[in-house]
Amino acid sequence: MQKEKIITFGELMMRLSPENNERFTQAHSYEAVYGGGEANTAVSLSNFGVDVDYVTKLPCHPIGQSAVNSLRQYGVGINSIVRGGDQIGIYFLEKKTSQRPTNVIYNRAGSAFALAKEEDFDWDKIFEGATWFHFSGITPAISDEMAKITLIACKKAKELGLTISCDLNYRSKLWSSEKACEVMTEICKYVDVCIANEDDAIGIFSMDPSKAENVEKNAYIAGELTKMFPNFKCVASVWREERTITTFKLQSMIYKDGKAYYSKEYFMNILDYIGAGDAYCAGIIYSFINDYDTQKAVEFANAASCLKHTVSGDFNLVTAEEVNKLAFSKAGNEVSR
Repeated sequence: MQKEKIITFGELMMRLSPENNERFTQAHSYEAVYGGGEANTAVSLSNFGVDVDYVTKLPCHPIGQSAVNSLRQYGVGINSIVRGGDQIGIYFLEKKTSQRPTNVIYNRAGSAFALAKEEDFDWDKIFEGATWFHFSGITPAISDEMAKITLIACKKAKELGLTISCDLNYRSKLWSSEKACEVMTEICKYVDVCIANEDDAIGIFSMDPSKAENVEKNAYIAGELTKMFPNFKCVASVWREERTITTFKLQSMIYKDGKAYYSKEYFMNILDYIGAGDAYCAGIIYSFINDYDTQKAVEFANAASCLKHTVSGDFNLVTAEEVNKLAFSKAGNEVSR
């Protein structure tokens, strides 16, 4: 077990997906699992053997308890989960199939977390013994109150000396670019490790990667972000490119001290890509708390994200040993005996 204690903060939702890759208009039954950006990261870290607590607000009824149990079974700390409210956030997921893209419909406006108040969270108590705080841009997008709560949490985490990481994770269905820029510009002043991709940079900060000259676009974005926020110790990014209808290339980068470090590429057939970015965040955090050098960190995080594409549901149910084997072993994917 690591000496570090990680705190993640966000909304845990029920995910409902039509079975057999059907469309919403065809569906007569739905597969139900639980997930959410920061919860997914927490489960990954716990599977890596890291001490991690998850902070959210969930109803006291049996569905809320089922959501709590989904974290408990993987060893995630649940003592800081606030109970109350009437609803759990739900999102409906129509999975990508061939040329048909993924479609997500949110039903979270009246959830316990969306209606949470500042007084629900005692950050001094929550951060007791913690060394790292992680959240995503989805959390402050949920409500004006949650944007305020996230900023309060960041200020307290900084005051207590925690490392703060943020996956920008822009969601246009949750807020406008203008609102996201206003809120995240203030929050990012407290962030040490930023995880951001091209869509985040364009959606939140209106960046134009086409302006990159003689610089790979992800490195350009990272360089621009570090100019905007000199407090960023590094910027990490992971991206997926479609090569054929069924094959995708995955690669990632960490930008640190003015230099871009790139991972090797993986070519994948995807079972379920939801949570792959969250698995990448967990890989980054795990690498840094274990003092991996930058090249080793980007390889580990990229391999963690790659493996998530092979696991159904939001959670990345793999061990650090399995990630290390993919990232650094030449053994390949032979049968484990």
